[in-house]
Amino acid sequence: MRINRLFLLIVLAVLALVSSSCVTSKKVRYLQDMPIQGMPLNEALEATVAPYDELRIQVLSNTGKDDELIKPFNVYNNAGVGYYQGYLVDANGNIQFPVLGDLHVQGLTRLQLQDTIAAHLERNGYIKNPLVAARFLNFKVFFLSSSGGKVLNITDERCTFLQALAMSGGLDWYTRRDRIGVMREVDGKRVVHYLDPRSTSVFEDDFFVLQQNDIIFTEEMSYKFFSTNLNTVLALISSAVSLVSVYTLIRSFIKN
Repeated sequence: MRINRLFLLIVLAVLALVSSSCVTSKKVRYLQDMPIQGMPLNEALEATVAPYDELRIQVLSNTGKDDELIKPFNVYNNAGVGYYQGYLVDANGNIQFPVLGDLHVQGLTRLQLQDTIAAHLERNGYIKNPLVAARFLNFKVFFLSSSGGKVLNITDERCTFLQALAMSGGLDWYTRRDRIGVMREVDGKRVVHYLDPRSTSVFEDDFFVLQQNDIIFTEEMSYKFFSTNLNTVLALISSAVSLVSVYTLIRSFIKN
């Protein structure tokens, strides 16, 4: 009788262990509350210039007749053609721009940066109706998980949280969706913010559009340990059941 009870307890323990290690779709499925009719795009969110960014800035002639005027504002290679050097944003958010000197660029989007430099050139009488083209040269996002890390090189001007997850290879079944952290430097401090890709509210989050050098990190669900070691646990339980069975047979044989 005692053996039957022990066996029943072992079976119940195994069932509880297996059920606790199951991952339901509700725990992992992305954007579960996405409406069928879709959601409006939020194009207002853009990457902005931050300290230690590297920028490529070119001043161009609007008429094609001001080549000599634009030369002082561009960095050329030894042959006198092409651009080879970026502008490094210092710790105070400034760049040292030819002729114009120190320019505070921190917090500007790429388009705002272009407009700011063009306004300086025209206001000071250097070039009439100048064209300015700016690009980020070092847009990188870092991804850390229990299985390793990746450096994501962003080639365009915009990278969202979901795009970065896709570029990193996605999330496995045992990654906590409600605790995906994004670490960012804000006003001289490192700030950690958590996003949940299962909800469409992620689209309205200030951290949804990533900035240069953001670090995304993940956490594992607490029961991954049991799932990973399930075969070992089941083997131990099987051995225990076998020992109990042998013990029962020996005891019955001795009694008889």
